[in-house]
Amino acid sequence: MKAVPASLVLPLRQIGERGFRGPLLKGLLCSVLAFGGLAGLASWGADALAGGQGWMATAAGVLGGALVLVTAVWLFVPVLLALTGLFLDDVAEAVERRYYPGLPAPSGASLAAQIRANLLLSARLLGLSLLIFPIALAAPPVGVVLFWAVAAVSLGYGLFEGVAQRRMSVAESRLLRRRRRGEVLAVGGVMAGLAVVPVLNLTVPVLGTAAMTHLLHRGTTRP
Repeated sequence: MKAVPASLVLPLRQIGERGFRGPLLKGLLCSVLAFGGLAGLASWGADALAGGQGWMATAAGVLGGALVLVTAVWLFVPVLLALTGLFLDDVAEAVERRYYPGLPAPSGASLAAQIRANLLLSARLLGLSLLIFPIALAAPPVGVVLFWAVAAVSLGYGLFEGVAQRRMSVAESRLLRRRRRGEVLAVGGVMAGLAVVPVLNLTVPVLGTAAMTHLLHRGTTRP
């Protein structure tokens, strides 16, 4: 667990660097577009529920407005995981160039294998998020805790394996992730916490990728 604090702090020190700024801005733009799309979709659903007249329509409209933000934040985490693959290489390369210049060129799993693994994990998280959502509406404290736990595992596993697969096969990345499960889940838990905070959640794909890149290279041996 010694590598966790440094893995979380070092990405913050690199935000102002030119090589890191490009991936960060691209990640922020993609996140904003994704969040806006989810909010628009949720708003459309709320408007459909509020159709009609009378107090029931008014109540539905008020509740729908609150649900728009809640739904967008809730479904944003699976989308974050899917978006990460768009700029994972750029972020990891910027971190490695700055902090680990002696590493050989990446030679790991094929791009197709990485995309397939990432999409499967994103789909699994989306399904679990939808299952938990009714619980969150009925019992918010329980739902939030469940969601955080699912997001911590999914983001932790997804981000770490995505970074690791740049330098090893999918099977090797999963074996290494199991060996370092505690550290991976610790970083994933922090990212899951940020993912439900508006504005800060936009930084999770980039900061999470950078943190996992540090975690991978600090005290890691290839399986």
